Parts: sequence; structure tokens; C-alpha cells
Amino acid sequence: MLSRTADNLYWLSRYMERADCLARILDVTQRLAQLPAAYGGSTNEWRSALLTAGCADLFKQVHGEETNEQNVVNFLAFAPENPSSIRNCFEIARTNARSVRTALTMEMWETINSAWLELKRYSTKNMTREELARFLSFVKETSLRFDGAAYRTMLRNDAFWFSRVGMYVERADNTARILDVKYHVLLPDSEHIGGPLDYFQWASILRSVSALTSFHWVYRESVKPWLVADLLILNAQMPRSLTSCYQNITRYLDDIAAYYGRQGSAQRLARSTLTKLGNSRMEDIFQTGLHEFIDSFVFENNRLGSTVTEQYLL
Repeated sequence: MLSRTADNLYWLSRYMERADCLARILDVTQRLAQLPAAYGGSTNEWRSALLTAGCADLFKQVHGEETNEQNVVNFLAFAPENPSSIRNCFEIARTNARSVRTALTMEMWETINSAWLELKRYSTKNMTREELARFLSFVKETSLRFDGAAYRTMLRNDAFWFSRVGMYVERADNTARILDVKYHVLLPDSEHIGGPLDYFQWASILRSVSALTSFHWVYRESVKPWLVADLLILNAQMPRSLTSCYQNITRYLDDIAAYYGRQGSAQRLARSTLTKLGNSRMEDIFQTGLHEFIDSFVFENNRLGSTVTEQYLL
């Protein structure tokens, strides 16, 4: 496969996964913003949405300190000046898909193309919360359709493996960011850990990654921060956990290596990160600092993305 084709497939999947994550971030932020005062008063949830998406600095350049619902929703969903807005993610994904049209199945292409056409119907002007909820559902459903089409219709060859690696690298980054922002930013200084606001926020985080039901299946007790972190970091049964993501990344990178007949630094780095996750315990992570652990993980995950690019996509 040409490196350009592999690059387009890799980033196509990353941008589709990123759009899905942004929709989930906006969905959970809207839920938190509608909390009654009895749960603890005002919080900085809209700022936390920007931090989770990694767009806080760029937002400040465009809107200054006006971190309100309308500005944040517009910036993360529709703003052309935000390269990672949902609209731009879909546009870049469609552009990449057109470049490798012959490497995609008909179902994958139709999902992306129809989503791009449907996206043009949505506008930020006077968008109500009900309309925003419909828009976010549309984005999440599009991502699920694309993922399902890829999984059920693509040949298990290098095209499939590169697209899977891209998706799981992006998913791991997003899961880590969601955890980090909740633990350090979302809870107001006046609130106590374990209080009603803290509980509701952790439950909302689980909903944002479709994991609330799974949490109760696994732990069978009330929502606690260390259990949520355990589910989203170390539990391989959870599809969005960091461990699950790296099991899949390692698997598909090994498939690529076997196909091309050579291992490389990307495979070694993926296995190293997976081994570190496998040897970690939640008690040790919280003792040394969840923020520090996630910072290190995000750095290594970005390093893996760069290594994959250098090894295969240039």
C-alpha cells in the first residue's frame, strides 16, 4: 500500500472518532450545565469541555474569556476556525475518504458522504437545546455506522489495520483527557469529593463514554472515582479503556508488521505502553497521582502516533 493511502485511512478513522468524542463531550457538558442549584451551584463545566477537547488556548484567541454555552457549542461543533470542530472533522474525514475511495467499501463511503450532506442542514443560529441534542445524536450515530461498516465489510488487510490503529490511538487519547479534566477541573473548590455533585459528575462522565451500565455490571456498587478510573484505565473488558485500546493497537500493529515482514519502533512502543498498563494498579496510580499518570500516558500516546507516521505514513 502507498504511504499516502495508509495515511488517509489512518486519519479518516481518527477524525471520525474525534467527531464522536466531541459530540459526547458536548452532550455530557450540557447535562452538567443543567444541574439544579441543590447539587452544588455553579461549576466551570463549559471551560472543562474546552480543556477536554484540547482547544482552550485557541478558543481564548477567538472569544477571549467569554466561556459560555453558546460560544463553546459553536466553537466545538461548527466553528471553521477550530480545526477540530465536528464540522471540520467530518469535512477532513470526507476529503480523506474521497482520496482513498477505492480502498473503502460502499457502505463506508455512503455513511461519510450522507453525513456530510446531512451536516449542512444544521446551523448554529438560534439552535435550541433540543436541536443540539438531535445534532449530537446524529454525530454519534454516524460514528457508530461508520465503525460498524468498517468492521463488518472491510477485508482484513493493511487498509483495515491502519484504519483500526488510527481509531484506537484517537480513542485512547480522548478517554485519558476526559478522565483528567474531570479529576482536576470540573469539581468546584467548594465541593467535597464524594458529595452529590461529585457523584453526578462521575456518573455523567460514564454516560459520556457509554459506560454507566457496564460500570454497574462490573462493580455492583455506587459510583466512586477510583472505580471509574479503574474501569476506564485498566479494565480490558471496557472497549474504551486505555488497556483495551492498547491491546487492539498492539494487535493491529503486529498484523501490519507480519504483513510487511518487519517489526519497528511503533510495535515496540505499543507493547511497552501495554505492559506498563498491565503492571499498573489503581492504588499505585492514585498514590502517585492520577493527573501525572494520565499526562505520561497522553505523551506516550502522542509519541506512538508520531512514530506510526514516521514508520509507515511518510
